[in-house]
Amino acid sequence: MSAKDSMAKEYFADNARFADLCNNILYGGREVILPENLKERDTTEVLTALGLDKKTIAVQKLRDIFKNASIKYTGKSYVVLIGVENQSDIHYAIPVKNMFYDVMAYGNQVKETAKKHRKEKDTATSDEFLLGFTKEDKLIPVITITVYLGTKEWDGPRRLSDMFGDVDEELLPFIPDYRINLLAPREITDFTGFRTSIRQLFEVLQNAYDKEKMQEVLQNDEKFSNVDRETVEAINLFAGTNIDIDEKEEVIDMCKAWEEQKNEGREEGREEGRIRQAKITALKLQKKGHSIEDIAECVDFDEETVKKWLVS
Repeated sequence: MSAKDSMAKEYFADNARFADLCNNILYGGREVILPENLKERDTTEVLTALGLDKKTIAVQKLRDIFKNASIKYTGKSYVVLIGVENQSDIHYAIPVKNMFYDVMAYGNQVKETAKKHRKEKDTATSDEFLLGFTKEDKLIPVITITVYLGTKEWDGPRRLSDMFGDVDEELLPFIPDYRINLLAPREITDFTGFRTSIRQLFEVLQNAYDKEKMQEVLQNDEKFSNVDRETVEAINLFAGTNIDIDEKEEVIDMCKAWEEQKNEGREEGREEGRIRQAKITALKLQKKGHSIEDIAECVDFDEETVKKWLVS
């Protein structure tokens, strides 16, 4: 697992951030899903089926994050299963990937329901007995959210039909489609609905390609003067910034740190400053147990150079 994948999973697995993310995508920023009503689920999906040789085969996939959400809204209570898939790069087959996860989640619900009926021997008809799923049984809805953590504009597919070539229009109504739920920072127009510091992460990712815009964002949003360390670490990794982080501090003033970095860069020279910050990032990633290969990719230096930094 790469350093980016590992950090993204750890960062968004936090219930407060997970709820904030879901509320913005699913409810327009309204605080409907509460952190205390989220429950971790096993991220490993295993589905068994019969192969062509009549032997049982098992397919296993590992989601990034998967939670059970109990929702109370408009006077009713609901339960949904919500998965988050993090993408640091554009995935050009993401509809197929996410659709497969959802199918496995529904398949497992049917399988577990059938197992329960067989154990309790409570099926009423022969059809129900053979299938193991009765007329009264219901599925829990599954929602998969794709969080794109890159700084480029998303140009990948947004639904399964985007991946098709030429298709007879008369056939389209008979071909099931699948739409992804995508959150791409470059496409966010209003950040005010975010209640956690993922707002600062997404604002930086949206403007990372333009240093002048980044400067404007940092100066005009007072929330950047009080950012938790985990978010600053995520910003450094995904946006390619080198904000200096004091390990003793849990909260960082990014506005001040950005100015200090600019001043140090002028004094040391651009390349010297880049190397110094890359060394700091490399040491932090090493402490988290990441490989030399992953660290080199994240700091954008060759593996031999990174090895010298870490043994010196």
